[in-house]
Amino acid sequence: MPSSLDYRPPRLGRWAVWLGYALVLLIAPRVFSSGASLSMMSLMGTVMIFALSYNMLLGQGGMLSFGHAVYSGLGAFIAIHAIRLASDGLLPLPLVLIPLVGGLAGLLFGALFGYLTTKRSGTTFAMISLGIVELVFACSLMFPGFFGGEGGISGDRVYGERVMGISFGPQVQVYYLIACWLFVCTAAMFALAHTPLGRIANAVRDNPERAEFIGYDTRRVRWLVLMLSGFFAGISGGLSAINFEIVTAENVSLARSGAVLLFTFIGGTSVFFGPLLGGIVGVFMTVMLSEFTKAWQLYLGLFFILMVMYAPGGLASLLMMNLRMVSHGMMRRILPSGLAIMVSALLAAVGAVVLIEMLYHWSLESAQGTTLSVFGVVLDTALPAGWLAGAAALVLGLLALRMTQPPFASAWGTAQAEIERRQMGRLE
Repeated sequence: MPSSLDYRPPRLGRWAVWLGYALVLLIAPRVFSSGASLSMMSLMGTVMIFALSYNMLLGQGGMLSFGHAVYSGLGAFIAIHAIRLASDGLLPLPLVLIPLVGGLAGLLFGALFGYLTTKRSGTTFAMISLGIVELVFACSLMFPGFFGGEGGISGDRVYGERVMGISFGPQVQVYYLIACWLFVCTAAMFALAHTPLGRIANAVRDNPERAEFIGYDTRRVRWLVLMLSGFFAGISGGLSAINFEIVTAENVSLARSGAVLLFTFIGGTSVFFGPLLGGIVGVFMTVMLSEFTKAWQLYLGLFFILMVMYAPGGLASLLMMNLRMVSHGMMRRILPSGLAIMVSALLAAVGAVVLIEMLYHWSLESAQGTTLSVFGVVLDTALPAGWLAGAAALVLGLLALRMTQPPFASAWGTAQAEIERRQMGRLE
Protein backbone atom coordinates (compact mmCIF):
# COMPACT_ATOMS: atom_id res chain seq x y z
CA MET A 1 0.00 0.00 0.00
CA PRO A 2 1.31 3.48 -0.80
CA SER A 3 2.20 5.61 2.18
CA SER A 4 0.58 8.71 0.71
CA LEU A 5 -2.02 9.52 -1.87
CA ASP A 6 -0.91 11.10 -5.13
CA TYR A 7 -3.37 13.89 -5.93
CA ARG A 8 -3.48 15.13 -9.49
CA PRO A 9 -5.46 18.31 -10.05
CA PRO A 10 -7.81 18.37 -13.02
CA ARG A 11 -6.45 19.75 -16.27
CA LEU A 12 -8.48 22.92 -16.28
CA GLY A 13 -6.64 24.26 -19.32
CA ARG A 14 -7.72 21.31 -21.47
CA TRP A 15 -11.33 21.61 -20.30
CA ALA A 16 -11.22 25.35 -21.06
CA VAL A 17 -10.04 24.64 -24.60
CA TRP A 18 -12.86 22.17 -25.24
CA LEU A 19 -15.40 24.52 -23.71
CA GLY A 20 -14.13 27.38 -25.88
CA TYR A 21 -14.28 25.11 -28.94
CA ALA A 22 -17.92 24.29 -28.20
CA LEU A 23 -18.79 27.95 -27.59
CA VAL A 24 -17.21 29.00 -30.90
CA LEU A 25 -19.27 26.41 -32.76
CA LEU A 26 -22.37 27.52 -30.88
CA ILE A 27 -22.14 31.28 -31.37
CA ALA A 28 -20.59 31.36 -34.86
CA PRO A 29 -24.00 31.65 -36.63
CA ARG A 30 -24.85 34.58 -34.38
CA VAL A 31 -21.77 36.45 -35.60
CA PHE A 32 -21.88 35.32 -39.24
CA SER A 33 -25.59 35.06 -39.92
CA SER A 34 -25.80 35.53 -43.70
CA GLY A 35 -26.73 32.63 -45.93
CA ALA A 36 -23.33 32.60 -47.62
CA SER A 37 -21.56 32.56 -44.25
CA LEU A 38 -23.69 29.66 -43.00
CA SER A 39 -22.98 27.68 -46.16
CA MET A 40 -19.27 28.43 -45.82
CA MET A 41 -19.15 27.34 -42.18
CA SER A 42 -21.12 24.17 -42.94
CA LEU A 43 -18.61 23.28 -45.65
CA MET A 44 -15.76 24.03 -43.26
CA GLY A 45 -17.25 21.65 -40.71
CA THR A 46 -17.38 18.73 -43.12
CA VAL A 47 -13.87 19.43 -44.42
CA MET A 48 -12.49 19.69 -40.87
CA ILE A 49 -13.79 16.19 -40.04
CA PHE A 50 -12.37 14.94 -43.35
CA ALA A 51 -8.95 16.46 -42.64
CA LEU A 52 -8.87 15.10 -39.08
CA SER A 53 -9.68 11.62 -40.38
CA TYR A 54 -6.91 11.91 -42.97
CA ASN A 55 -4.44 12.94 -40.30
CA MET A 56 -5.19 9.68 -38.48
CA LEU A 57 -3.41 8.06 -41.42
CA LEU A 58 -0.71 10.61 -42.18
CA GLY A 59 0.14 12.29 -38.90
CA GLN A 60 -0.53 9.46 -36.47
CA GLY A 61 0.10 6.38 -38.60
CA GLY A 62 2.66 7.68 -41.08
CA MET A 63 0.60 6.49 -44.08
CA LEU A 64 0.64 8.85 -47.05
CA SER A 65 -2.58 8.20 -48.95
CA PHE A 66 -3.62 9.63 -52.30
CA GLY A 67 -7.05 8.03 -52.19
CA HIS A 68 -8.74 9.09 -48.97
CA ALA A 69 -11.67 10.59 -50.89
CA VAL A 70 -12.79 7.02 -51.62
CA TYR A 71 -14.05 6.56 -48.06
CA SER A 72 -15.74 9.92 -47.72
CA GLY A 73 -17.16 9.72 -51.24
CA LEU A 74 -18.56 6.21 -50.93
CA GLY A 75 -19.92 7.15 -47.51
CA ALA A 76 -21.64 10.11 -49.16
CA PHE A 77 -23.17 7.90 -51.85
CA ILE A 78 -24.50 5.41 -49.29
CA ALA A 79 -25.82 8.32 -47.20
CA ILE A 80 -27.65 9.95 -50.13
CA HIS A 81 -29.27 6.61 -50.99
CA ALA A 82 -30.31 6.29 -47.34
CA ILE A 83 -31.83 9.79 -47.51
CA ARG A 84 -33.80 8.81 -50.60
CA LEU A 85 -35.08 5.64 -48.95
CA ALA A 86 -35.98 7.50 -45.76
CA SER A 87 -37.80 10.25 -47.67
CA ASP A 88 -39.82 7.54 -49.49
CA GLY A 89 -40.77 5.96 -46.17
CA LEU A 90 -38.78 2.78 -46.81
CA LEU A 91 -36.16 3.39 -44.13
CA PRO A 92 -37.21 4.54 -40.64
CA LEU A 93 -34.11 6.58 -39.95
CA PRO A 94 -33.98 10.22 -38.81
CA LEU A 95 -31.71 12.64 -40.63
CA VAL A 96 -29.48 13.17 -37.60
CA LEU A 97 -28.31 9.53 -37.91
CA ILE A 98 -27.64 9.62 -41.65
CA PRO A 99 -23.95 10.60 -41.07
CA LEU A 100 -23.59 7.41 -39.04
CA VAL A 101 -24.73 5.46 -42.12
CA GLY A 102 -21.98 7.15 -44.10
CA GLY A 103 -19.51 6.37 -41.33
CA LEU A 104 -20.40 2.68 -41.32
CA ALA A 105 -20.02 2.64 -45.10
CA GLY A 106 -16.59 4.24 -44.76
CA LEU A 107 -15.68 1.65 -42.14
CA LEU A 108 -16.79 -1.19 -44.42
CA PHE A 109 -14.86 0.07 -47.44
CA GLY A 110 -11.91 0.86 -45.20
CA ALA A 111 -11.85 -2.77 -44.11
CA LEU A 112 -12.18 -3.94 -47.72
CA PHE A 113 -9.63 -1.69 -49.41
CA GLY A 114 -7.42 -1.49 -46.34
CA TYR A 115 -6.93 -5.24 -46.39
CA LEU A 116 -5.15 -4.78 -49.71
CA THR A 117 -3.41 -1.44 -49.24
CA THR A 118 -1.97 -2.05 -45.77
CA LYS A 119 -0.08 -5.14 -46.91
CA ARG A 120 2.59 -2.67 -47.95
CA SER A 121 3.81 0.56 -46.40
CA GLY A 122 5.61 3.70 -47.48
CA THR A 123 5.65 4.59 -51.16
CA THR A 124 4.00 1.32 -52.18
CA PHE A 125 1.02 2.06 -49.92
CA ALA A 126 0.71 5.53 -51.45
CA MET A 127 0.75 4.14 -54.99
CA ILE A 128 -1.83 1.46 -54.20
CA SER A 129 -4.11 4.08 -52.67
CA LEU A 130 -3.71 6.12 -55.85
CA GLY A 131 -4.79 3.11 -57.90
CA ILE A 132 -7.79 2.53 -55.63
CA VAL A 133 -9.11 6.07 -56.05
CA GLU A 134 -8.73 5.90 -59.83
CA LEU A 135 -10.50 2.54 -59.86
CA VAL A 136 -13.45 3.81 -57.82
CA PHE A 137 -13.68 6.98 -59.91
CA ALA A 138 -13.83 4.88 -63.08
CA CYS A 139 -16.55 2.73 -61.51
CA SER A 140 -18.57 5.85 -60.72
CA LEU A 141 -19.00 6.39 -64.46
CA MET A 142 -19.46 2.72 -65.30
CA PHE A 143 -22.32 2.02 -62.87
CA PRO A 144 -24.83 4.86 -63.19
CA GLY A 145 -27.48 2.90 -61.31
CA PHE A 146 -25.62 3.44 -58.04
CA PHE A 147 -23.46 6.48 -58.77
CA GLY A 148 -25.92 8.39 -60.95
CA GLY A 149 -23.53 8.89 -63.86
CA GLU A 150 -22.23 12.38 -64.58
CA GLY A 151 -25.26 14.00 -62.95
CA GLY A 152 -24.80 12.22 -59.64
CA ILE A 153 -27.48 11.31 -57.10
CA SER A 154 -29.68 13.90 -55.43
CA GLY A 155 -32.01 13.71 -52.45
CA ASP A 156 -34.21 15.80 -50.19
CA ARG A 157 -33.05 16.20 -46.60
CA VAL A 158 -36.42 17.54 -45.45
CA TYR A 159 -38.50 14.48 -44.65
CA GLY A 160 -40.45 13.07 -41.77
CA GLU A 161 -42.18 14.94 -39.00
CA ARG A 162 -40.66 17.99 -37.42
CA VAL A 163 -39.18 17.57 -33.93
CA MET A 164 -39.30 20.78 -31.85
CA GLY A 165 -39.83 22.71 -35.07
CA ILE A 166 -36.61 21.40 -36.65
CA SER A 167 -36.98 20.33 -40.28
CA PHE A 168 -33.34 20.81 -41.44
CA GLY A 169 -34.61 22.92 -44.29
CA PRO A 170 -32.98 26.20 -43.17
CA GLN A 171 -29.20 26.28 -43.54
CA VAL A 172 -28.70 27.31 -39.92
CA GLN A 173 -30.24 24.03 -38.73
CA VAL A 174 -27.95 22.09 -41.05
CA TYR A 175 -25.01 24.05 -39.67
CA TYR A 176 -25.83 23.07 -36.09
CA LEU A 177 -26.20 19.43 -37.12
CA ILE A 178 -22.75 19.55 -38.74
CA ALA A 179 -21.33 21.41 -35.73
CA CYS A 180 -22.62 18.74 -33.32
CA TRP A 181 -21.10 15.95 -35.38
CA LEU A 182 -17.88 17.96 -35.72
CA PHE A 183 -17.55 18.32 -31.96
CA VAL A 184 -18.35 14.65 -31.32
CA CYS A 185 -15.95 13.43 -34.02
CA THR A 186 -13.18 15.76 -32.84
CA ALA A 187 -13.52 14.49 -29.27
CA ALA A 188 -13.64 10.87 -30.45
CA MET A 189 -10.54 11.20 -32.64
CA PHE A 190 -8.70 13.01 -29.86
CA ALA A 191 -9.56 10.20 -27.46
CA LEU A 192 -8.49 7.56 -30.00
CA ALA A 193 -5.14 9.28 -30.41
CA HIS A 194 -4.48 8.68 -26.69
CA THR A 195 -5.57 5.03 -26.60
CA PRO A 196 -3.07 2.15 -26.78
CA LEU A 197 -3.97 1.78 -30.46
CA GLY A 198 -3.14 5.43 -31.09
CA ARG A 199 0.17 5.12 -29.25
CA ILE A 200 1.23 1.98 -31.06
CA ALA A 201 0.25 3.63 -34.35
CA ASN A 202 2.77 6.35 -33.49
CA ALA A 203 5.34 3.65 -32.78
CA VAL A 204 4.65 1.95 -36.12
CA ARG A 205 5.01 5.34 -37.81
CA ASP A 206 8.34 6.10 -36.15
CA ASN A 207 9.98 2.65 -36.03
CA PRO A 208 8.01 -0.28 -37.48
CA GLU A 209 10.91 -2.71 -37.01
CA ARG A 210 11.07 -2.08 -33.28
CA ALA A 211 7.28 -2.33 -33.00
CA GLU A 212 7.42 -5.75 -34.63
CA PHE A 213 10.30 -6.75 -32.36
CA ILE A 214 8.21 -6.16 -29.24
CA GLY A 215 5.39 -8.28 -30.63
CA TYR A 216 3.00 -6.01 -32.56
CA ASP A 217 1.66 -6.83 -36.00
CA THR A 218 2.36 -3.57 -37.83
CA ARG A 219 0.15 -4.46 -40.76
CA ARG A 220 -2.83 -5.08 -38.46
CA VAL A 221 -2.20 -1.78 -36.69
CA ARG A 222 -2.19 0.09 -40.01
CA TRP A 223 -5.35 -1.74 -41.07
CA LEU A 224 -7.22 -0.83 -37.89
CA VAL A 225 -6.15 2.80 -38.15
CA LEU A 226 -7.28 2.95 -41.78
CA MET A 227 -10.65 1.43 -40.89
CA LEU A 228 -11.25 3.98 -38.15
CA SER A 229 -10.06 6.77 -40.43
CA GLY A 230 -12.48 5.56 -43.09
CA PHE A 231 -15.29 5.62 -40.51
CA PHE A 232 -14.80 9.30 -39.71
CA ALA A 233 -14.24 10.13 -43.40
CA GLY A 234 -17.58 8.44 -44.12
CA ILE A 235 -19.25 10.62 -41.49
CA SER A 236 -17.82 13.64 -43.28
CA GLY A 237 -19.23 12.32 -46.56
CA GLY A 238 -22.65 11.77 -44.98
CA LEU A 239 -22.69 15.34 -43.69
CA SER A 240 -21.66 16.58 -47.12
CA ALA A 241 -24.58 14.69 -48.67
CA ILE A 242 -26.96 16.35 -46.21
CA ASN A 243 -25.45 19.78 -46.78
CA PHE A 244 -25.49 19.76 -50.59
CA GLU A 245 -28.29 17.21 -51.16
CA ILE A 246 -26.34 15.83 -54.12
CA VAL A 247 -23.35 13.50 -54.52
CA THR A 248 -21.39 13.23 -57.78
CA ALA A 249 -18.34 11.41 -59.08
CA GLU A 250 -16.22 14.36 -57.93
CA ASN A 251 -16.70 13.12 -54.35
CA VAL A 252 -14.52 10.08 -55.09
CA SER A 253 -12.01 11.84 -57.34
CA LEU A 254 -8.28 12.22 -57.06
CA ALA A 255 -8.75 16.00 -56.92
CA ARG A 256 -10.62 15.73 -53.61
CA SER A 257 -7.98 13.37 -52.21
CA GLY A 258 -5.28 15.84 -53.19
CA ALA A 259 -7.22 18.72 -51.65
CA VAL A 260 -7.48 17.07 -48.23
CA LEU A 261 -3.76 16.25 -48.39
CA LEU A 262 -2.96 19.91 -49.05
CA PHE A 263 -5.28 21.16 -46.32
CA THR A 264 -3.86 18.75 -43.75
CA PHE A 265 -0.28 19.71 -44.57
CA ILE A 266 -1.11 23.41 -44.42
CA GLY A 267 -2.71 23.03 -41.01
CA GLY A 268 0.02 20.76 -39.65
CA THR A 269 0.20 17.02 -39.14
CA SER A 270 2.20 17.02 -35.90
CA VAL A 271 -0.43 18.84 -33.81
CA PHE A 272 -3.90 17.40 -33.32
CA PHE A 273 -5.80 20.60 -34.11
CA GLY A 274 -3.64 21.32 -37.17
CA PRO A 275 -6.11 19.76 -39.65
CA LEU A 276 -8.88 21.92 -38.16
CA LEU A 277 -6.90 25.03 -39.08
CA GLY A 278 -6.06 23.54 -42.46
CA GLY A 279 -9.73 22.88 -43.19
CA ILE A 280 -10.67 26.46 -42.36
CA VAL A 281 -7.84 28.00 -44.42
CA GLY A 282 -8.33 25.55 -47.30
CA VAL A 283 -12.06 26.22 -47.65
CA PHE A 284 -11.45 29.95 -47.38
CA MET A 285 -8.86 29.87 -50.16
CA THR A 286 -10.84 27.59 -52.47
CA VAL A 287 -14.26 29.19 -51.98
CA MET A 288 -13.85 32.78 -50.84
CA LEU A 289 -10.69 33.51 -52.81
CA SER A 290 -12.19 32.06 -55.97
CA GLU A 291 -14.93 34.70 -55.77
CA PHE A 292 -12.35 37.49 -56.08
CA THR A 293 -9.71 36.14 -58.45
CA LYS A 294 -9.28 33.56 -61.18
CA ALA A 295 -5.75 32.89 -59.93
CA TRP A 296 -6.88 31.28 -56.66
CA GLN A 297 -5.33 27.92 -57.54
CA LEU A 298 -2.00 29.62 -58.16
CA TYR A 299 -2.20 31.34 -54.77
CA LEU A 300 -3.11 28.07 -53.07
CA GLY A 301 -0.17 26.31 -54.71
CA LEU A 302 2.27 29.08 -53.81
CA PHE A 303 1.01 29.13 -50.23
CA PHE A 304 1.45 25.38 -49.96
CA ILE A 305 4.99 25.53 -51.36
CA LEU A 306 5.96 28.30 -48.94
CA MET A 307 4.52 26.35 -46.01
CA VAL A 308 6.45 23.20 -46.97
CA MET A 309 9.69 25.17 -47.44
CA TYR A 310 9.62 27.49 -44.44
CA ALA A 311 7.05 26.00 -42.02
CA PRO A 312 6.90 22.24 -42.62
CA GLY A 313 5.09 21.81 -39.32
CA GLY A 314 2.14 23.80 -40.65
CA LEU A 315 0.14 26.65 -39.21
CA ALA A 316 -0.40 24.78 -35.95
CA SER A 317 3.33 24.49 -35.32
CA LEU A 318 3.80 28.22 -35.96
CA LEU A 319 1.02 28.97 -33.51
CA MET A 320 2.43 26.64 -30.85
CA MET A 321 5.95 28.05 -31.19
CA ASN A 322 4.72 31.60 -30.78
CA LEU A 323 2.55 30.62 -27.81
CA ARG A 324 5.66 29.09 -26.27
CA MET A 325 7.46 32.40 -26.72
CA VAL A 326 4.59 34.29 -25.11
CA SER A 327 4.36 31.90 -22.16
CA HIS A 328 8.07 32.39 -21.39
CA GLY A 329 7.96 36.17 -21.87
CA MET A 330 10.26 36.09 -24.90
CA MET A 331 7.99 37.74 -27.44
CA ARG A 332 9.42 41.20 -26.76
CA ARG A 333 12.87 39.98 -27.86
CA ILE A 334 11.70 38.85 -31.29
CA LEU A 335 8.93 41.40 -31.84
CA PRO A 336 11.03 44.15 -33.54
CA SER A 337 12.74 41.82 -35.99
CA GLY A 338 9.50 39.85 -36.39
CA LEU A 339 7.55 42.95 -37.37
CA ALA A 340 10.30 43.91 -39.81
CA ILE A 341 10.19 40.54 -41.55
CA MET A 342 6.37 40.61 -41.64
CA VAL A 343 6.34 44.04 -43.29
CA SER A 344 8.92 42.85 -45.81
CA ALA A 345 6.89 39.73 -46.60
CA LEU A 346 3.73 41.81 -46.95
CA LEU A 347 5.45 44.18 -49.41
CA ALA A 348 6.70 41.25 -51.50
CA ALA A 349 3.24 39.64 -51.40
CA VAL A 350 1.56 42.84 -52.58
CA GLY A 351 3.98 43.10 -55.50
CA ALA A 352 3.44 39.45 -56.44
CA VAL A 353 -0.35 39.82 -56.30
CA VAL A 354 -0.28 42.91 -58.49
CA LEU A 355 1.84 41.18 -61.12
CA ILE A 356 -0.22 37.97 -61.05
CA GLU A 357 -3.55 39.76 -61.31
CA MET A 358 -2.34 41.95 -64.15
CA LEU A 359 -0.90 38.94 -65.98
CA TYR A 360 -4.15 36.97 -65.60
CA HIS A 361 -6.22 39.93 -66.77
CA TRP A 362 -3.92 40.59 -69.72
CA SER A 363 -3.94 36.95 -70.85
CA LEU A 364 -7.54 35.92 -70.09
CA GLU A 365 -9.73 39.02 -69.95
CA SER A 366 -8.08 41.54 -72.25
CA ALA A 367 -11.12 41.45 -74.54
CA GLN A 368 -13.18 43.05 -71.75
CA GLY A 369 -10.78 45.96 -71.38
CA THR A 370 -7.29 46.63 -70.11
CA THR A 371 -8.17 48.05 -66.69
CA LEU A 372 -8.67 46.15 -63.44
CA SER A 373 -8.88 46.94 -59.75
CA VAL A 374 -6.33 45.51 -57.30
CA PHE A 375 -6.59 46.46 -53.61
CA GLY A 376 -8.97 49.23 -54.63
CA VAL A 377 -6.46 50.73 -57.08
CA VAL A 378 -7.31 50.83 -60.78
CA LEU A 379 -4.46 49.51 -62.93
CA ASP A 380 -4.07 49.40 -66.69
CA THR A 381 -2.32 46.41 -68.24
CA ALA A 382 -1.62 48.46 -71.36
CA LEU A 383 0.51 50.95 -69.44
CA PRO A 384 3.91 50.17 -67.89
CA ALA A 385 3.17 51.97 -64.59
CA GLY A 386 1.30 49.06 -63.00
CA TRP A 387 3.86 46.48 -64.12
CA LEU A 388 6.75 48.59 -62.83
CA ALA A 389 5.02 49.24 -59.49
CA GLY A 390 4.33 45.56 -58.94
CA ALA A 391 7.86 44.54 -59.91
CA ALA A 392 9.36 47.25 -57.68
CA ALA A 393 7.28 46.16 -54.69
CA LEU A 394 8.23 42.51 -55.25
CA VAL A 395 11.96 43.22 -55.61
CA LEU A 396 12.08 45.62 -52.65
CA GLY A 397 10.14 43.16 -50.51
CA LEU A 398 12.49 40.28 -51.38
CA LEU A 399 15.54 42.42 -50.68
CA ALA A 400 14.06 43.54 -47.37
CA LEU A 401 13.34 39.90 -46.50
CA ARG A 402 16.95 39.00 -47.23
CA MET A 403 18.13 41.79 -44.91
CA THR A 404 15.66 41.18 -42.07
CA GLN A 405 15.88 37.39 -41.99
CA PRO A 406 19.33 37.12 -40.26
CA PRO A 407 18.38 39.42 -37.33
CA PHE A 408 15.10 37.57 -36.86
CA ALA A 409 16.81 34.18 -36.97
CA SER A 410 19.40 35.36 -34.44
CA ALA A 411 16.75 36.75 -32.07
CA TRP A 412 14.64 33.61 -32.42
CA GLY A 413 17.59 31.32 -31.74
CA THR A 414 18.66 33.35 -28.70
CA ALA A 415 15.14 33.24 -27.26
CA GLN A 416 14.87 29.50 -27.84
CA ALA A 417 18.23 28.91 -26.14
CA GLU A 418 17.10 30.97 -23.15
CA ILE A 419 13.91 28.93 -22.86
CA GLU A 420 15.92 25.70 -22.95
CA ARG A 421 18.26 26.97 -20.23
CA ARG A 422 15.30 27.87 -18.01
CA GLN A 423 13.76 24.45 -18.47
CA MET A 424 17.04 22.70 -17.73
CA GLY A 425 17.41 24.82 -14.61
CA ARG A 426 13.98 23.75 -13.39
CA LEU A 427 14.81 20.10 -13.96
CA GLU A 428 18.00 20.42 -11.95
